[in-house]
Amino acid sequence: MATERTFSIIKPDATRRNLTGAINAVIEKAGLRIVAQRRILMTQAEAKIFYAVHKERPFYGELVEMMSSAPVVVQVLEGDNAIAKYREVMGATNPANAAEGTIRKSFALSMGENSVHGSDSPDNAAAEIAQFFCGNDIVG
Repeated sequence: MATERTFSIIKPDATRRNLTGAINAVIEKAGLRIVAQRRILMTQAEAKIFYAVHKERPFYGELVEMMSSAPVVVQVLEGDNAIAKYREVMGATNPANAAEGTIRKSFALSMGENSVHGSDSPDNAAAEIAQFFCGNDIVG
């Protein structure tokens, strides 16, 4: 297996409910290491850049508003096949379809307020990590 890094965000719906520790426990129990973590208030400009891929979709404005409405926790996770592993640990985007024990099944409020984001490819992981962290921020 290949050790790799992925990017994670614990979203405002989860930070408002003080779930950072509980979500981190699920991440670590799955065998992923948190090698960088920071609580930030994402600006609307940062959210627009981060979600630019969705710019033409009808939910884009609402997504930007939600992600900049309260603090988020940005993270770099590391482990064997970390991208695929974290996507499995997160569960389906719609928590109603998520498997038992996944973050979204356990903590998400709705499809829009689904508690976490995770990178979907190595290229996106690298770009997303670079938007919020520099090399010295990541220790593992």
